[in-house]
Amino acid sequence: MPSIQRHRVTPGEWETARCGIAEPPGRLPGPGRTSTPLFTEGGTVAPRRARQTIAVLGRLGLDEASHLARGRLARDAREPRQSAERRRAQAFRQALEQLGPLYVKVGQLLSTRPDLMPAYMRAELSLLTDEVGALPFAAFEPVLEAELGGNWRSSFTSFETAHVLGTASLAQVYRARRSDGTACVVKIQRPGSRETVLGDMALLRSVVKSVARMTPRFSEVIDAKAMIDVLFTSMADELDFTREAANMKDGRKAARGYRTIKVPKVILATPSVLIQTLAKGQAANRMKPGDLSRKKRKRVSKELLTFIFKSYFIDRTFHADPHPGNVLVDADGTAHIIDWGMVGKIDRSTSAAMLEALLAMAYNDGASLARAWMRLGHTTPWSNIGGFTSDIARFVPRVTDASLEELNFGVAFSEVIAYSTRRGIQTAPAASIIGKSFANMEGTVRHISPGLKMADSIREVLREVLLATVKDLVSPEQLGQYTLQSAHAITHGPGLGMRLLADLTNRQVTVQSNTQLGHPVKPGSRMPSGLKTALGLGALAAWKHRR
Repeated sequence: MPSIQRHRVTPGEWETARCGIAEPPGRLPGPGRTSTPLFTEGGTVAPRRARQTIAVLGRLGLDEASHLARGRLARDAREPRQSAERRRAQAFRQALEQLGPLYVKVGQLLSTRPDLMPAYMRAELSLLTDEVGALPFAAFEPVLEAELGGNWRSSFTSFETAHVLGTASLAQVYRARRSDGTACVVKIQRPGSRETVLGDMALLRSVVKSVARMTPRFSEVIDAKAMIDVLFTSMADELDFTREAANMKDGRKAARGYRTIKVPKVILATPSVLIQTLAKGQAANRMKPGDLSRKKRKRVSKELLTFIFKSYFIDRTFHADPHPGNVLVDADGTAHIIDWGMVGKIDRSTSAAMLEALLAMAYNDGASLARAWMRLGHTTPWSNIGGFTSDIARFVPRVTDASLEELNFGVAFSEVIAYSTRRGIQTAPAASIIGKSFANMEGTVRHISPGLKMADSIREVLREVLLATVKDLVSPEQLGQYTLQSAHAITHGPGLGMRLLADLTNRQVTVQSNTQLGHPVKPGSRMPSGLKTALGLGALAAWKHRR
């Protein structure tokens, strides 16, 4: 049995990030230097990190201001529109990558939201990666000594310190071999990275609250605070490898019934070190045409889709970042799903509404999709329900029976979000993280089997999901819940009816009417472009830091 030591992320530390209140002094890493305090006693983010954030966003703003000034001075020499858009998008992406893992995840989430970002910005944000330059192994030796003990080398017969398997803002990964001969990989957290992310979370949460207060009508339709809550919660396990190890154990259990799906086995886990069995194969996006037969490609693709869909609608706990680099396909046609740090969770009602929406999309039923989507989120006093239903009715036929070569299903999913926002209907915050997960998995399958028809595959998977859902509905726990709800209705129903009659008698009933003519977010007036958003957030961050 793998040895798992319980995590050190205390409730107080996580509440710190949730509420935007500083925790006790932590450590912030610096390349080639000793760590420096992240938090000050005054309850703010450390000056070094705050200055870094402001400097990156400030450079972005100065570059844009300089370009606009040159354009006004020499209007005839203005940069072509497409070239300017590409330059701005690249600058924004590079700024997020410089700021680290949390901002990269936020950018990836924004890449799935056409209601917040224009197309050219989303295309660039979809290229976001969390890869950074590798640090020397000497920087990680203190972590191994602190977590595994001073004699940690005795547990391995070999440890390839000169070659790094993978690098990211949060960790580096090395190949090794245990003393019992087991080939493994060792994932080591970068010193101070957890504190950095928690500090960034606190700062972003504070800034988003300020934005929400300044734009109440917009925030009624796009709940940015709830969106980042979902993102931050899904990232929590990346900060503590014992929690990631628990996710891997659940993933291995879920993969038992599949012929072509595997999850590495945890050998040992501490909060900052994770040792797991070596996953064979190469990343899905590096596969060559002759690596696997067409039959094997189709089989593994279908099983990947089945695995992820069951995690959405049956387990309700899913891999939130199944991009091609996190799915390794070996010569036998087996897919190894790695990196279980980012995991999403949804409740029963959200899962049911999402399932109904996907069924409607797969079976070309626009009206049903519109109704399911509104149940997934909620309407506002100015929602244009008729307009939204018409939008979806025109949209759905385009995605039915399309193959991955013909249509990006993940992008199609995000288009529904755009229609919803423009018509004043709030999308459930969980939809963004599910959409990100689904778009990543679709991209992975696209590399493995591009000719696969997504709608056909969804229909096959959903049949299994529906059977499992029916079994769940008649489970003793669910029947007990129905009984309690019925008892509550029987007990309180007569009283409610009498109060309503009394209000009618006294003429105290208020009727609210919705004309459905409002457009809180009109087409073409989406949230400011990524650059303007970054400048606004940077200004707010600077103001809060000075306070």
